Amino acid sequence: MSNLSSAKPANWVSLHARTFPDRPCLVTAERTHTFGEVAGRINRMARALTEQGIGRHDRIGILATDSVDYMVLLMASMKVGATYVPFNYRLAPQEIGTFARAANLQGLVTMARYADYTAVVESVCPELRFRASFDPVEGWPLVADLIEAQEDDSDVDVPTEDEDVVSIMFTSGTTGSPKGVMQSMRMIGVSTNVSLVDFGYRVDELRYSASPMFHAAGMGCVYYGFARGFASLILDQFDPAVLLDWIRRGELTGALLMPTMLRAVLDVPGVRDQAYPNLLSIAYGGAPIGIALLREALEVFDCDFINTFGAGTEAAGQAMFTPRDHLRALAGEEHLLGSIGRPVYGVELKLCDDQLREVPRGQVGEIVTRSNTIMSGYLDDPERTAQAVVDGWIRCGDLAWMDDDGYLFLTGRKSDMVIRGGENVYPVEIETVLLEHPSVASVAVVGQPDEYWGEVVVAAVELADGQVLDEASLAAHCRERLAAYKVPVRFLAMTELPRNANGKLQKFAIGPLVAARLAEQEDE
Repeated sequence: MSNLSSAKPANWVSLHARTFPDRPCLVTAERTHTFGEVAGRINRMARALTEQGIGRHDRIGILATDSVDYMVLLMASMKVGATYVPFNYRLAPQEIGTFARAANLQGLVTMARYADYTAVVESVCPELRFRASFDPVEGWPLVADLIEAQEDDSDVDVPTEDEDVVSIMFTSGTTGSPKGVMQSMRMIGVSTNVSLVDFGYRVDELRYSASPMFHAAGMGCVYYGFARGFASLILDQFDPAVLLDWIRRGELTGALLMPTMLRAVLDVPGVRDQAYPNLLSIAYGGAPIGIALLREALEVFDCDFINTFGAGTEAAGQAMFTPRDHLRALAGEEHLLGSIGRPVYGVELKLCDDQLREVPRGQVGEIVTRSNTIMSGYLDDPERTAQAVVDGWIRCGDLAWMDDDGYLFLTGRKSDMVIRGGENVYPVEIETVLLEHPSVASVAVVGQPDEYWGEVVVAAVELADGQVLDEASLAAHCRERLAAYKVPVRFLAMTELPRNANGKLQKFAIGPLVAARLAEQEDE
């Protein structure tokens, strides 16, 4: 499976259950599930899937919020050699139907709040033969009942191969073009193990991911616990007050939070009223983080911070800004706080031009990586796969430059780059500057057509609580820190910017919103 462990992901929980059956594995507000209990539940679910006619290479769609049995189903699916297809529950029924048709599902597991989606899925999946629900849906068996009906909880061992596709994850990323990413047993196993080397998590931890389980980061964080042997906190959905309560009680040792979620936790009343000595680390990523926000979080929580970066669905982790790097930055090299870190263990990384020629240090290029943690390809799309993976190197469209110490500084995505009068403008650079302004809570910089310059820069801003838009102040702030051609020509206040499930701004949706707002203002 990898040079770190020969254990297949499907067997991680069973391995720990043999040695430490009573060690906490999955923790909810109601109870703690041990490794022994979870292992037995996975094996019984695997036998239930077999009884329902689900086997190797069959595909099971999952449309539900986070739960213990969600993770049990993922592991049971791997146990029998099937492929799980997690759906973003925030999508509209027709969007789910589009993905379900592409996946050609043989099974669907959902919950009552999404019961209206089932007719759409059934209409486009003629091979659908297994249906179940995590909570009562008329006519559908309960997952819990299927599990309890199985008396044998001994290990299930269906022969599988490292390159078997165990997951298909549909993603629109920030470009708006949906893709079915095929992830193999090899990818899941290696990416989990090599990430644990860099994160350094301990077996006595209780960690939480604010990213939902249908997202690679959400299920991936629980996989870390399965592989390493520590416990994971399972909450139905992210709630900053509930999460802070777990931290306050000293039970939670770490979390993965997107910058917007970190901001939400810091805004919970009373967050500064106590110390948090049991909190070991907070990982963040998915979007640029303002230096002011990071300093505030460091002051309040006084723990290690880890900035993790990667094309998670297609290529897993690619770079990391470690706790040691944070200390170096705070000791006098504050500019490093704008870095996404250096390449992670086991990943070859280079910055390339459009012809995949490596660019010199200090010059912007596309992040290109090679490792055993990349996808098997895009579902039924060999042309797009060939464009993304060239001679084993994967290119996902992220742009960055590297300093002499090997630190990477993200400048944006190729599709987001603005070309103003022949000059390349990278939105992340401007967004990082604007996030330092006290009135800005979040910002997206996009290009807009201009007859003279070709494109000009416009900033869409979410204002901090109690702030009003002051375009002159924001422009002056930018002029002090940026070249003149990078300063936005307009600043627009937005109540809420579009984001995906992981908190990442969706530039493909923001551009049209900005264009519409500018058109409205011209008509006034």
